[in-house]
Amino acid sequence: MTNLYEILNKIKEAPGIYLGRPSVSDLFMFLVGYEFARGEMDVDLDEEEELFYDGFQPWLQQRLGVRSVTSWAKLIMLSCHDEKAGFDQFFLLLDEFRQQARQQVA
Repeated sequence: MTNLYEILNKIKEAPGIYLGRPSVSDLFMFLVGYEFARGEMDVDLDEEEELFYDGFQPWLQQRLGVRSVTSWAKLIMLSCHDEKAGFDQFFLLLDEFRQQARQQVA
C-alpha cells in the first residue's frame, strides 16, 4: 500500500487530480478519509504516519503559539489569505515538522 508521504508528494505535484483544487481544507478532509480507510481495511499506519497523525497538530499549535481544538487546516488558514496559500503553507510546515522529527530521532 502507498505510504502517506508518497500520497502527499503526489497531491503536492497534482492537487487537481486528488482534491479538485489546491486547498488545505480539502487536503485535511482527504487525509482524514485516508486514515479512516486504512483503519477500515485493517492496514496499520507505519511509525512515520502515526507521528504525523498524532504529532502534527500539537506541533503546529506550539509552532504557531496557538492553543485551540480546531483542525490543523484551520490553524494554517489563520495566517493565509486563501486555500491555495494554505495548501502551499502546509507543505512548508510539513517539511519543517519532518526535519525536526528526524533530528529528535538522531
